[in-house]
Amino acid sequence: MIHDLSVQLVVAWRDTSWTEFIAATLAVVYLLLAIRQHLACWIAAFISSCLYVWVLFDAHLYMESVLNAFYAAMAVYGFWQWQHGSAGGALAVSRWPISRHVAGLLGVVALSVVSSYFLRRFTPAAWPFMDSMVTWSSVFATFLVARKVYENWHWWLVIDTVSLCLYFSRRLYLTMLLFGLYLVLIAIGMRQWRRSLPAPAYAAA
Repeated sequence: MIHDLSVQLVVAWRDTSWTEFIAATLAVVYLLLAIRQHLACWIAAFISSCLYVWVLFDAHLYMESVLNAFYAAMAVYGFWQWQHGSAGGALAVSRWPISRHVAGLLGVVALSVVSSYFLRRFTPAAWPFMDSMVTWSSVFATFLVARKVYENWHWWLVIDTVSLCLYFSRRLYLTMLLFGLYLVLIAIGMRQWRRSLPAPAYAAA
């Protein structure tokens, strides 16, 4: 089985489009810069997201294609928020109470039920409910990043684990490996952003 997977990865690497390769590379650049809270992360995010709109549409992951169009718009919003989102200047890392996250999760589930219904009815979408859950969860988590909410990393840990499985099922192996790397970088991001929390929030983390 391991040998077969290795062969599939080699073939997939040879067949990977330059569009997916550049998009994946810029996605890594985005996350590395986001961990350091560097404003330029949003520029890398914008370009990567625009490229992934096409890559994912071609793979029949329609909700994730739309999601990346949203990412591109959020990159503009995030750039502005990180620069001007606080009355005192640059936005600081903060935490949200668990009640907000529970409300966000309930909203994600409700929206996923609705969008997966329409995907099943009108498109040949692959994994419509899972695709929808990943999409709406990512919408919420991206907003958390733009607002520099620390718990965004916990959301991304779950989202990227599920996404890794989705991309494997659609033979997007380079992007699957990218999300495997994301899981490592998420752990680093948690540690780095935690250090930026105000002292009381840090002590309670």
